[in-house]
Amino acid sequence: MEIALQEIARNLDRADSLILTGHIHPDGDSLGSMLALYAHLAAAGKNVELLLDDELPALYSFLPGFEQIRRPDGSRRKADWLVVLDASDAERIAGVREAVDAPILNIDHHISNTKYADFWYIDSKAAATGEIIYDLLRLMDAAVTPDIAVCLYTAIATDCGFFRYANTTSATLRYAADLIELGAEPSVISEYLETKPLKSITTLTQVLATLETYENGKIAAITIPPELVDDGSETTEGFINYPRNIEGVEIAIMFRPTEAGTRISFRSRDADVSQLALSFGGGGHVRAAGCTVAGDFSTAKERILEAAVKLLAESGQ
Repeated sequence: MEIALQEIARNLDRADSLILTGHIHPDGDSLGSMLALYAHLAAAGKNVELLLDDELPALYSFLPGFEQIRRPDGSRRKADWLVVLDASDAERIAGVREAVDAPILNIDHHISNTKYADFWYIDSKAAATGEIIYDLLRLMDAAVTPDIAVCLYTAIATDCGFFRYANTTSATLRYAADLIELGAEPSVISEYLETKPLKSITTLTQVLATLETYENGKIAAITIPPELVDDGSETTEGFINYPRNIEGVEIAIMFRPTEAGTRISFRSRDADVSQLALSFGGGGHVRAAGCTVAGDFSTAKERILEAAVKLLAESGQ
């Protein structure tokens, strides 16, 4: 059932125990939104826990409260609410759904959201879920501390490409300005996010060697061989932007084979890749989305490329 943000604020105020989660393959928006809301609820005396069923990218370890995030351990937890942030479908929270006995409240901004939760608030015009959480905290009369400001600024800035992507609005810049006044330091946050381990740079050179183009250069793809990285969530951050930035490329794809299947990231200039990801059980934004395809890598790659070619044809490109 759709629910207003004001009602969410009242429900969270009345709750005693809450579990917060985000989507697998966590990014800055998912983690920043989780940690910002967690900081307020914990300070308000709530029994609140952070669960996420995936490896955490060390890139975001500077976020206050990062060390409080746990993976499900097989036990069953009860709570007044399971609050799911920035996840557009049930598959994106993986094992957390089975680990928690609670009604699901979903707060999200993805246009591809499948409305899977018991209650949901979706604002597809928001540049990031972090914008929504900032609005929610203000409705709850929360004290936005410098730590919360850091988390929310990171959430918003990373999801709009540091105010370069098409989802950046005048409201987005106002949110950022507010958060800077409240203690977020853009130069410090950027330094954390832009500093890469040596392994990331050496891996990039090998990944770019896998670059392939299709459809007269309108589709470009790279592959992350599994032997190159222990955990692609950190060392491959931002790699997808290299094929996307090639002149003439409309759809960029990054493949990463894993034991569970092939993880795929999409970026585009005009095509709606959220629908492409949704057709394979994933989701995301119009210009940035992702999914995981089970089965062997070659078959998954072939299916994805066929679907991308079809999407280009349907969009008249």
